[in-house]
Amino acid sequence: MTIFDRPEKTRIVDELDATDRLGEFVRELGGTRALLVSSPGLVNAGHVARAEAALRRAGVAFASFTEVCENPTTDDVDRCLEAARAFGPDLFVGFGGGSAIDTAKGANFLLCCGGRMRDYWGSDKATAPLLPLLAVPTTAGTGSEVQSYALVAEAQTQRKMACGDPDAAPRMAVLDASLSVTQPPRVTICTGLDAIGHAVETCVTKARTETSSAYSTEAFARAVRAFPAVLERPRDLGARAEMLRAATLAGLAIEHSMLGGAHALANPLTQHHGLPHGQAVATMLPFVVELNAQDAASAERYAELARHASLVSAGSSTEEGVRALCAVLRRFLTLGDLPQSLAGLALAEADLERLAAGAAEQWTGGFNPRSLGVADFRGVLERASAASGASTGASDR
Repeated sequence: MTIFDRPEKTRIVDELDATDRLGEFVRELGGTRALLVSSPGLVNAGHVARAEAALRRAGVAFASFTEVCENPTTDDVDRCLEAARAFGPDLFVGFGGGSAIDTAKGANFLLCCGGRMRDYWGSDKATAPLLPLLAVPTTAGTGSEVQSYALVAEAQTQRKMACGDPDAAPRMAVLDASLSVTQPPRVTICTGLDAIGHAVETCVTKARTETSSAYSTEAFARAVRAFPAVLERPRDLGARAEMLRAATLAGLAIEHSMLGGAHALANPLTQHHGLPHGQAVATMLPFVVELNAQDAASAERYAELARHASLVSAGSSTEEGVRALCAVLRRFLTLGDLPQSLAGLALAEADLERLAAGAAEQWTGGFNPRSLGVADFRGVLERASAASGASTGASDR
Protein backbone atom coordinates (compact mmCIF):
# COMPACT_ATOMS: atom_id res chain seq x y z
CA MET A 1 0.00 0.00 0.00
CA THR A 2 1.30 3.45 -0.88
CA ILE A 3 0.67 4.77 2.64
CA PHE A 4 3.53 2.55 3.82
CA ASP A 5 5.95 3.40 0.99
CA ARG A 6 8.16 5.72 3.05
CA PRO A 7 11.51 4.17 4.02
CA GLU A 8 11.29 2.84 7.58
CA LYS A 9 13.23 0.38 9.71
CA THR A 10 10.27 -2.01 9.66
CA ARG A 11 8.94 -3.75 6.57
CA ILE A 12 5.13 -3.74 6.70
CA VAL A 13 3.03 -6.56 5.26
CA ASP A 14 -0.64 -5.55 5.05
CA GLU A 15 -2.57 -8.65 4.00
CA LEU A 16 -5.67 -10.51 5.15
CA ASP A 17 -4.79 -13.96 6.53
CA ALA A 18 -1.06 -13.18 6.39
CA THR A 19 -0.72 -15.11 9.66
CA ASP A 20 -0.80 -18.28 7.56
CA ARG A 21 2.48 -17.13 5.98
CA LEU A 22 4.21 -16.51 9.31
CA GLY A 23 6.78 -19.26 8.82
CA GLU A 24 7.61 -17.88 5.38
CA PHE A 25 8.22 -14.44 6.87
CA VAL A 26 10.44 -15.87 9.60
CA ARG A 27 12.51 -17.60 6.93
CA GLU A 28 12.78 -14.34 4.95
CA LEU A 29 14.33 -12.72 8.02
CA GLY A 30 16.84 -15.56 8.33
CA GLY A 31 15.17 -17.21 11.30
CA THR A 32 15.21 -20.94 11.93
CA ARG A 33 14.35 -21.02 15.67
CA ALA A 34 11.57 -18.66 16.73
CA LEU A 35 10.28 -17.80 20.19
CA LEU A 36 6.59 -16.95 19.82
CA VAL A 37 5.58 -14.45 22.54
CA SER A 38 1.85 -14.11 23.16
CA SER A 39 -0.92 -14.13 25.78
CA PRO A 40 -3.52 -16.53 27.21
CA GLY A 41 -6.38 -14.73 25.44
CA LEU A 42 -4.88 -15.43 22.04
CA VAL A 43 -4.37 -19.05 22.99
CA ASN A 44 -8.06 -19.29 23.87
CA ALA A 45 -9.06 -17.59 20.62
CA GLY A 46 -7.11 -20.18 18.61
CA HIS A 47 -4.74 -17.61 17.09
CA VAL A 48 -1.60 -19.02 18.71
CA ALA A 49 -2.34 -22.47 17.33
CA ARG A 50 -2.77 -20.92 13.88
CA ALA A 51 0.59 -19.16 14.16
CA GLU A 52 2.28 -22.31 15.39
CA ALA A 53 0.85 -24.28 12.46
CA ALA A 54 2.28 -21.71 10.03
CA LEU A 55 5.71 -21.98 11.64
CA ARG A 56 5.52 -25.78 11.55
CA ARG A 57 4.60 -25.83 7.83
CA ALA A 58 7.68 -23.76 7.02
CA GLY A 59 9.95 -26.06 9.02
CA VAL A 60 10.74 -23.40 11.61
CA ALA A 61 11.64 -24.78 15.04
CA PHE A 62 9.75 -22.83 17.71
CA ALA A 63 8.78 -22.53 21.34
CA SER A 64 5.81 -20.54 22.63
CA PHE A 65 5.75 -18.26 25.67
CA THR A 66 2.08 -17.37 26.19
CA GLU A 67 2.02 -15.86 29.69
CA VAL A 68 2.17 -12.15 28.81
CA CYS A 69 -0.10 -9.96 30.96
CA GLU A 70 -1.77 -6.66 30.06
CA ASN A 71 0.51 -3.70 30.83
CA PRO A 72 3.64 -5.88 31.12
CA THR A 73 6.06 -5.49 33.98
CA THR A 74 9.66 -6.49 34.49
CA ASP A 75 8.33 -9.78 35.90
CA ASP A 76 6.71 -10.60 32.53
CA VAL A 77 9.96 -9.81 30.73
CA ASP A 78 11.97 -11.95 33.17
CA ARG A 79 9.67 -14.94 32.62
CA CYS A 80 9.94 -14.49 28.86
CA LEU A 81 13.72 -14.29 29.21
CA GLU A 82 13.74 -17.64 31.01
CA ALA A 83 11.83 -19.20 28.11
CA ALA A 84 14.25 -17.65 25.61
CA ARG A 85 17.30 -18.92 27.45
CA ALA A 86 15.82 -22.42 27.66
CA PHE A 87 15.03 -22.54 23.93
CA GLY A 88 17.81 -20.51 22.32
CA PRO A 89 15.96 -18.64 19.55
CA ASP A 90 17.53 -16.81 16.65
CA LEU A 91 14.39 -14.66 16.21
CA PHE A 92 11.48 -13.37 18.32
CA VAL A 93 7.86 -13.23 17.16
CA GLY A 94 5.77 -10.74 19.14
CA PHE A 95 2.23 -11.97 18.54
CA GLY A 96 -0.53 -9.94 20.19
CA GLY A 97 -1.16 -6.42 21.39
CA GLY A 98 1.52 -3.99 22.47
CA SER A 99 2.01 -5.98 25.68
CA ALA A 100 3.23 -9.08 23.82
CA ILE A 101 5.37 -7.12 21.38
CA ASP A 102 6.96 -5.04 24.15
CA THR A 103 7.62 -8.13 26.26
CA ALA A 104 9.42 -9.68 23.30
CA LYS A 105 11.47 -6.50 22.87
CA GLY A 106 12.37 -6.51 26.56
CA ALA A 107 13.44 -10.15 26.54
CA ASN A 108 15.49 -9.44 23.42
CA PHE A 109 17.43 -6.72 25.25
CA LEU A 110 18.15 -8.96 28.24
CA LEU A 111 19.00 -12.07 26.23
CA CYS A 112 21.47 -10.30 23.98
CA CYS A 113 22.86 -7.62 26.30
CA GLY A 114 22.35 -8.94 29.85
CA GLY A 115 21.50 -6.87 32.92
CA ARG A 116 18.05 -5.74 34.06
CA MET A 117 15.27 -4.01 32.18
CA ARG A 118 16.00 -0.79 34.05
CA ASP A 119 19.41 -0.66 32.38
CA TYR A 120 17.68 0.01 29.04
CA TRP A 121 15.45 2.85 30.21
CA GLY A 122 16.04 5.63 27.69
CA SER A 123 17.44 5.73 24.16
CA ASP A 124 20.27 3.92 22.37
CA LYS A 125 20.74 1.46 25.22
CA ALA A 126 21.60 -1.80 23.46
CA THR A 127 25.20 -2.89 24.10
CA ALA A 128 25.19 -5.74 21.56
CA PRO A 129 23.26 -6.60 18.38
CA LEU A 130 19.68 -7.72 19.07
CA LEU A 131 17.93 -10.68 17.46
CA PRO A 132 15.46 -9.95 14.65
CA LEU A 133 11.91 -9.32 15.86
CA LEU A 134 8.80 -10.00 13.78
CA ALA A 135 5.68 -8.28 15.14
CA VAL A 136 2.10 -9.38 14.49
CA PRO A 137 -0.33 -6.92 16.15
CA THR A 138 -3.72 -8.37 17.02
CA THR A 139 -5.08 -5.06 18.34
CA ALA A 140 -5.28 -1.68 16.62
CA GLY A 141 -3.72 0.38 19.36
CA THR A 142 -0.14 0.86 20.48
CA GLY A 143 1.72 0.87 17.17
CA SER A 144 4.53 -1.02 18.92
CA GLU A 145 4.92 -3.11 15.77
CA VAL A 146 6.82 -0.22 14.13
CA GLN A 147 8.56 1.33 17.14
CA SER A 148 12.04 1.00 18.62
CA TYR A 149 10.84 1.35 22.23
CA ALA A 150 9.37 -1.14 24.67
CA LEU A 151 7.10 0.21 27.39
CA VAL A 152 7.60 -1.91 30.51
CA ALA A 153 6.59 -1.14 34.10
CA GLU A 154 8.78 -1.83 37.12
CA ALA A 155 7.07 -4.67 38.97
CA GLN A 156 7.54 -3.07 42.40
CA THR A 157 6.56 0.53 41.65
CA GLN A 158 4.46 0.12 38.46
CA ARG A 159 6.41 3.05 37.05
CA LYS A 160 6.53 2.74 33.25
CA MET A 161 9.92 2.76 31.56
CA ALA A 162 10.40 3.50 27.87
CA CYS A 163 13.35 1.33 26.87
CA GLY A 164 14.64 1.96 23.38
CA ASP A 165 17.26 1.40 20.75
CA PRO A 166 17.06 1.57 16.94
CA ASP A 167 17.95 -2.13 16.78
CA ALA A 168 14.88 -2.98 18.90
CA ALA A 169 12.45 -1.98 16.14
CA PRO A 170 10.77 -5.01 14.53
CA ARG A 171 12.29 -6.00 11.20
CA MET A 172 8.80 -6.81 9.92
CA ALA A 173 5.22 -6.01 10.98
CA VAL A 174 2.41 -8.22 9.71
CA LEU A 175 -1.03 -6.58 9.64
CA ASP A 176 -3.72 -9.28 9.45
CA ALA A 177 -7.22 -8.01 10.15
CA SER A 178 -8.55 -11.56 10.59
CA LEU A 179 -6.81 -11.67 13.99
CA SER A 180 -8.61 -8.62 15.37
CA VAL A 181 -12.26 -9.67 15.01
CA THR A 182 -12.15 -11.81 18.18
CA GLN A 183 -11.21 -8.89 20.43
CA PRO A 184 -13.60 -8.28 23.34
CA PRO A 185 -15.52 -4.99 22.89
CA ARG A 186 -13.62 -3.33 25.73
CA VAL A 187 -10.27 -4.11 24.08
CA THR A 188 -11.46 -2.81 20.70
CA ILE A 189 -12.64 0.42 22.35
CA CYS A 190 -9.61 1.11 24.52
CA THR A 191 -6.97 0.19 21.96
CA GLY A 192 -8.76 2.18 19.26
CA LEU A 193 -8.92 5.23 21.50
CA ASP A 194 -5.22 4.84 22.25
CA ALA A 195 -4.39 4.87 18.53
CA ILE A 196 -6.54 7.97 18.03
CA GLY A 197 -4.71 9.63 20.91
CA HIS A 198 -1.39 8.84 19.26
CA ALA A 199 -2.46 10.51 16.03
CA VAL A 200 -3.66 13.66 17.81
CA GLU A 201 -0.70 14.06 20.16
CA THR A 202 1.99 13.41 17.58
CA CYS A 203 0.68 16.15 15.31
CA VAL A 204 1.73 18.93 17.71
CA THR A 205 4.76 17.72 19.69
CA LYS A 206 7.99 19.68 19.94
CA ALA A 207 9.74 16.85 18.06
CA ARG A 208 7.23 16.71 15.18
CA THR A 209 8.62 16.53 11.65
CA GLU A 210 7.21 16.70 8.15
CA THR A 211 7.25 12.90 8.09
CA SER A 212 5.52 12.48 11.44
CA SER A 213 2.88 15.03 10.45
CA ALA A 214 2.04 13.06 7.31
CA TYR A 215 1.62 9.91 9.39
CA SER A 216 -0.43 11.71 12.07
CA THR A 217 -2.93 13.26 9.69
CA GLU A 218 -3.43 10.10 7.66
CA ALA A 219 -3.76 7.95 10.79
CA PHE A 220 -6.38 10.27 12.27
CA ALA A 221 -8.42 10.51 9.07
CA ARG A 222 -8.54 6.72 8.74
CA ALA A 223 -9.41 6.21 12.40
CA VAL A 224 -12.22 8.78 12.27
CA ARG A 225 -13.88 6.69 9.57
CA ALA A 226 -13.03 3.23 10.85
CA PHE A 227 -13.51 3.47 14.64
CA PRO A 228 -17.30 3.99 14.59
CA ALA A 229 -17.63 1.30 11.91
CA VAL A 230 -15.69 -1.23 13.97
CA LEU A 231 -17.87 -0.56 17.03
CA GLU A 232 -21.06 -0.87 14.98
CA ARG A 233 -19.92 -3.89 12.93
CA PRO A 234 -17.25 -5.78 14.90
CA ARG A 235 -16.79 -8.44 12.21
CA ASP A 236 -16.31 -5.96 9.36
CA LEU A 237 -12.86 -6.97 8.10
CA GLY A 238 -12.52 -3.84 5.98
CA ALA A 239 -13.06 -1.57 8.98
CA ARG A 240 -10.78 -3.74 11.11
CA ALA A 241 -8.04 -3.49 8.48
CA GLU A 242 -8.40 0.30 8.37
CA MET A 243 -8.04 0.55 12.14
CA LEU A 244 -4.90 -1.60 12.00
CA ARG A 245 -3.47 0.71 9.34
CA ALA A 246 -4.41 3.78 11.37
CA ALA A 247 -2.74 2.37 14.48
CA THR A 248 0.42 1.48 12.57
CA LEU A 249 0.58 4.91 10.92
CA ALA A 250 0.15 6.53 14.33
CA GLY A 251 2.90 4.25 15.67
CA LEU A 252 5.20 5.48 12.89
CA ALA A 253 4.30 9.05 13.87
CA ILE A 254 5.36 8.30 17.47
CA GLU A 255 8.66 6.90 16.24
CA HIS A 256 9.38 10.26 14.60
CA SER A 257 7.79 12.71 17.03
CA MET A 258 6.99 11.14 20.43
CA LEU A 259 3.84 11.95 22.47
CA GLY A 260 2.54 14.61 24.85
CA GLY A 261 0.57 15.67 27.89
CA ALA A 262 -2.41 13.32 27.61
CA HIS A 263 -0.14 10.28 27.73
CA ALA A 264 1.81 11.80 30.61
CA LEU A 265 -1.47 12.07 32.56
CA ALA A 266 -2.69 8.63 31.51
CA ASN A 267 0.12 6.61 33.07
CA PRO A 268 -0.49 7.69 36.70
CA LEU A 269 -4.26 7.35 36.18
CA THR A 270 -3.69 3.74 35.15
CA GLN A 271 -1.17 3.15 37.92
CA HIS A 272 -3.18 4.60 40.81
CA HIS A 273 -6.81 4.28 39.70
CA GLY A 274 -6.81 1.31 37.35
CA LEU A 275 -8.16 3.10 34.27
CA PRO A 276 -7.31 1.18 31.10
CA HIS A 277 -4.57 3.05 29.29
CA GLY A 278 -6.62 3.87 26.20
CA GLN A 279 -9.53 5.13 28.27
CA ALA A 280 -7.23 7.30 30.39
CA VAL A 281 -5.61 8.83 27.29
CA ALA A 282 -8.96 9.45 25.61
CA THR A 283 -10.50 11.04 28.71
CA MET A 284 -7.65 13.49 29.18
CA LEU A 285 -7.04 14.25 25.50
CA PRO A 286 -9.75 16.89 24.87
CA PHE A 287 -8.68 18.81 27.98
CA VAL A 288 -5.03 18.73 26.87
CA VAL A 289 -6.02 19.79 23.33
CA GLU A 290 -7.94 22.77 24.76
CA LEU A 291 -4.89 23.75 26.82
CA ASN A 292 -2.42 23.39 23.96
CA ALA A 293 -4.75 25.24 21.57
CA GLN A 294 -4.03 28.43 23.51
CA ASP A 295 -0.82 28.36 21.46
CA ALA A 296 -1.63 29.59 17.95
CA ALA A 297 0.66 27.20 16.09
CA SER A 298 -0.69 24.16 17.92
CA ALA A 299 -4.27 25.32 17.39
CA GLU A 300 -3.70 25.54 13.64
CA ARG A 301 -2.17 22.05 13.56
CA TYR A 302 -5.19 20.66 15.39
CA ALA A 303 -7.47 22.46 12.96
CA GLU A 304 -5.59 21.01 9.99
CA LEU A 305 -6.06 17.55 11.50
CA ALA A 306 -9.81 18.20 11.62
CA ARG A 307 -9.86 19.50 8.05
CA HIS A 308 -7.94 16.52 6.69
CA ALA A 309 -10.44 14.18 8.39
CA SER A 310 -13.35 16.19 6.91
CA LEU A 311 -14.66 17.13 10.36
CA VAL A 312 -14.88 20.69 9.03
CA SER A 313 -14.64 22.24 5.58
CA ALA A 314 -11.29 23.12 4.02
CA GLY A 315 -12.00 26.82 4.49
CA SER A 316 -13.03 26.63 8.15
CA SER A 317 -11.35 28.76 10.79
CA THR A 318 -8.78 27.51 13.25
CA GLU A 319 -11.25 27.93 16.09
CA GLU A 320 -13.89 25.89 14.27
CA GLY A 321 -11.37 23.14 13.60
CA VAL A 322 -10.27 22.88 17.24
CA ARG A 323 -13.88 22.79 18.43
CA ALA A 324 -14.73 20.04 15.94
CA LEU A 325 -11.69 18.02 16.99
CA CYS A 326 -12.58 18.18 20.69
CA ALA A 327 -16.20 17.34 19.89
CA VAL A 328 -15.32 14.19 17.95
CA LEU A 329 -12.85 13.06 20.63
CA ARG A 330 -15.60 13.30 23.24
CA ARG A 331 -18.07 11.61 20.89
CA PHE A 332 -15.72 8.66 20.55
CA LEU A 333 -15.82 8.21 24.33
CA THR A 334 -19.61 8.19 24.15
CA LEU A 335 -19.54 5.62 21.33
CA GLY A 336 -17.41 3.44 23.59
CA ASP A 337 -19.89 3.91 26.45
CA LEU A 338 -17.15 5.58 28.54
CA PRO A 339 -17.32 8.69 30.74
CA GLN A 340 -16.12 11.97 29.29
CA SER A 341 -14.55 13.18 32.52
CA LEU A 342 -12.90 12.07 35.75
CA ALA A 343 -15.91 13.10 37.84
CA GLY A 344 -16.74 9.48 38.65
CA LEU A 345 -13.37 9.00 40.38
CA ALA A 346 -14.20 11.65 43.01
CA LEU A 347 -10.53 12.64 43.23
CA ALA A 348 -9.47 14.11 46.57
CA GLU A 349 -6.77 16.76 47.04
CA ALA A 350 -4.15 14.13 47.75
CA ASP A 351 -5.13 12.26 44.58
CA LEU A 352 -4.79 15.36 42.44
CA GLU A 353 -1.37 16.14 43.88
CA ARG A 354 -0.11 12.60 43.39
CA LEU A 355 -1.44 12.35 39.84
CA ALA A 356 -0.05 15.73 38.84
CA ALA A 357 3.37 14.91 40.29
CA GLY A 358 3.33 11.55 38.53
CA ALA A 359 2.43 13.17 35.20
CA ALA A 360 5.27 15.65 35.53
CA GLU A 361 7.73 12.75 35.83
CA GLN A 362 6.62 11.08 32.59
CA TRP A 363 9.02 11.29 29.65
CA THR A 364 6.19 11.95 27.19
CA GLY A 365 5.27 15.24 28.86
CA GLY A 366 8.57 16.76 27.81
CA PHE A 367 7.49 16.65 24.16
CA ASN A 368 4.17 18.45 24.70
CA PRO A 369 4.09 21.68 22.63
CA ARG A 370 3.50 23.71 25.80
CA SER A 371 5.89 23.08 28.67
CA LEU A 372 3.86 21.56 31.51
CA GLY A 373 4.81 21.44 35.18
CA VAL A 374 3.04 19.98 38.20
CA ALA A 375 0.75 23.02 38.49
CA ASP A 376 -0.26 22.75 34.82
CA PHE A 377 -1.08 19.06 35.13
CA ARG A 378 -2.99 19.79 38.33
CA GLY A 379 -5.08 22.35 36.45
CA VAL A 380 -5.94 19.88 33.68
CA LEU A 381 -6.91 17.26 36.24
CA GLU A 382 -9.13 19.74 38.08
CA ARG A 383 -10.94 20.66 34.86
CA ALA A 384 -11.41 17.01 33.98
CA SER A 385 -12.71 16.26 37.46
CA ALA A 386 -15.17 19.15 37.47
CA ALA A 387 -16.52 18.50 33.96
CA SER A 388 -19.77 16.65 33.53
CA GLY A 389 -19.61 13.25 31.88
CA ALA A 390 -21.85 10.29 32.42
CA SER A 391 -20.10 7.24 33.80
CA THR A 392 -21.67 4.00 32.70
CA GLY A 393 -19.30 1.52 34.24
CA ALA A 394 -18.29 0.35 30.77
CA SER A 395 -14.65 0.27 31.79
CA ASP A 396 -15.43 -2.78 33.91
CA ARG A 397 -16.60 -4.86 30.93
